[in-house]
Amino acid sequence: MTTAAISPGSQTLRRMLANPSVIIGGLLVLAILLMGLLAPVLGTRDPADISPKDRNQPPGYETTVRDNSGAKVPVVYRLGSDTLGRDVYSRIVYGARISLVVGISVAAISIVIGMAIGVLAGYVRWLDGIIMRIMDGLMAIPAILLAIAVVSLFSAGLTSVIIAIVVPEVPRVVRLVRSIVLSIREEPYVEAAITAGTRTPVLLVRHILPNTIAPLIVQGTFIVASAIIVEAILSFLGIGIPPEIPTWGNIMAEGRAVFQLYPHNIFYPGLVLALTVLAVNMLGDGLRDTLDPRFAKRV
Repeated sequence: MTTAAISPGSQTLRRMLANPSVIIGGLLVLAILLMGLLAPVLGTRDPADISPKDRNQPPGYETTVRDNSGAKVPVVYRLGSDTLGRDVYSRIVYGARISLVVGISVAAISIVIGMAIGVLAGYVRWLDGIIMRIMDGLMAIPAILLAIAVVSLFSAGLTSVIIAIVVPEVPRVVRLVRSIVLSIREEPYVEAAITAGTRTPVLLVRHILPNTIAPLIVQGTFIVASAIIVEAILSFLGIGIPPEIPTWGNIMAEGRAVFQLYPHNIFYPGLVLALTVLAVNMLGDGLRDTLDPRFAKRV
């Protein structure tokens, strides 16, 4: 079968399967997703259960607890316990849920808002200067500082954290979409459609927006990774998710006071956080290479 006889979808899938970054990153991301979805099954204890007698125990510590019937049952703290005697392993597993919700939500909201603004900036000439100066002003502020400023305006919680991270991410999406629209707007087929009297909404939906999908998919993966890191930073600083909710940032924040004596309180959540961000970035790099038409010539 020749390359010409293979459908574009099959060619894209073949390039994905030939890219190690897509395979490795995708499998790791899938594992993190399953960990979050199956947290009630994978977790050995309620992440909020406090046991003062078992606090600051090393990984592998075994003890017994009483169940609902009053009988003693054995419990193993696979990754040790924190300063309140809570199971670090269970808290890390449940913490994956918050990180995934924040990362995916921020990516989706940023792409939707950024795509709408970017299309306006790239297609409506007189709005371009106004919109881009606003975006440049937002990008001039470091993302973490802008997120801290935004979250300080609201009460601590998941919604405020998502909003705080979305604000600095939107300008990056706007610049990407605008650059794509500016290049496509000059293409002969777009000019022909304009000459033929195609209405602007139809022109945008049929000819311009489809060309932004592949770059936005790649950009979305990088936004997910960035959002997970920023959420962990905000929680670590005590201005993100409330401390009673298990997140990787909260776990590390609570363990920093005893880090020298009990490093497992920070090491394990930090390791999972690093692996998650690495996996998402690997997937993004692989998708960028796969969706790049130049890559098809090398496969």
